Amino acid sequence: MASLADAGLKFTTLPHPAPASDETREAVLANPGFGTNFTDHMVTIEWTEGQGWHDAQIGPRHPIALDPAASVLHYAQEIFEGLKAYKQADGSIALFRPEANAARFNRSAERLAMPTLPEDVFVEAVERLVQMDRAWIPDAEGASLYLRPFMIATEAFLGVRPAKSYKFIVIASPAGNYFKSGAPAVSIWVSEYTRAAPGGTGAAKCGGNYAASLVPQGEAIARGHDQVVFLDAAEHKWIEELGGMNLYFAFEDGTLLTPALTGTILAGITRDSLLTLAREEGLNVVEGRYSLDQWREDAASGKLVETFACGTAAVVTPVGRVAGRDGEFTIGSGGPGQLTQKLKNRLVAIQRGEADDTHGWIHTIA
Repeated sequence: MASLADAGLKFTTLPHPAPASDETREAVLANPGFGTNFTDHMVTIEWTEGQGWHDAQIGPRHPIALDPAASVLHYAQEIFEGLKAYKQADGSIALFRPEANAARFNRSAERLAMPTLPEDVFVEAVERLVQMDRAWIPDAEGASLYLRPFMIATEAFLGVRPAKSYKFIVIASPAGNYFKSGAPAVSIWVSEYTRAAPGGTGAAKCGGNYAASLVPQGEAIARGHDQVVFLDAAEHKWIEELGGMNLYFAFEDGTLLTPALTGTILAGITRDSLLTLAREEGLNVVEGRYSLDQWREDAASGKLVETFACGTAAVVTPVGRVAGRDGEFTIGSGGPGQLTQKLKNRLVAIQRGEADDTHGWIHTIA
């Protein structure tokens, strides 16, 4: 693999003057939650017009100093990724398909007029942080170290154009279960808001997409649901995705359908992995359109037997109930289905080194 040095970068390691104590770290790892606790270190790499990428560092996690006129604060040039480091059955540490995250990161960068980062540099930056903070990886079943690479525009100016300076950062957070309810299946609310429109940024993993989902997500929670599902912007008819996860629909005839990637849906890496595993199970995998009315009708008739959501954070999550302003319906028994659990078990077993990786998805670190 190419290194940072091969890309013309010199990686500097800065000492941490006061890392968390063993007692503090162990208390966090005993109940990590999701996204509220962070490891000791972070990676930063700078980009400047005319100079390119430079000043690659790994050092103590610290607040970012930004000028009040920094472009990210005014024009939202910001993208991010999410991936995990897992303890393997043999005691090693591994990432799951980080090269796919690196490629998607660059697609997002191109859509937001930001500089691309060499994919090998992306992967090595993540590797170095995991190696530095491997003591923060939880041992609990289902737990992992969640990694958040992101890039922001840092140039101080007021004007609508791409910035001339950026900062790439990687932080890490010990992670437990994503959903706090502990329910066997989640309940989702059909939003009247839309997440993305054709020609927009729906396929990019940028903060603006998620900011726009907060009001509908809050509406869903206020009504007693776990998540929100969005319909298409043009006809407000076709299922797209949840606030941060892709959707799958399993039918009694062995068909597994997921909404097609049409530029308004994020190309999930978990989504893509499940497509592969489902085909290996002999399922008739379809990427196409599926309407809310058809979803309701198929659930009522029993033609649809399972629905599940998937993503890096939540992995694979059964959907048991769907509600909207036109009423609600239950899918199957309202709990997790056999196919959902089977695909989840297969995926998790590969991620944790408990099953053979025949696809080259596991990226061992140490």
